[in-house]
Amino acid sequence: MVKTKDLRAMTIDELEAKLLENKKEQFNLRIQQSTGQLSNTAQIRKVRREIAKINTLLTECKKNS
Repeated sequence: MVKTKDLRAMTIDELEAKLLENKKEQFNLRIQQSTGQLSNTAQIRKVRREIAKINTLLTECKKNS
């Protein structure tokens, strides 16, 4: 999980790329959960929260520029 401090240092393009990566990971985790292969269900929550952090930072950056 990436710290907010590290996310703030990224550019908008990097944040959007990280967001896409996390959404793909979230999709894969959901598939694993539905097939019973996911052993650590807390990963879904962590990824969801990271996506929320990135979306918040993207909104802040777009309002400021």
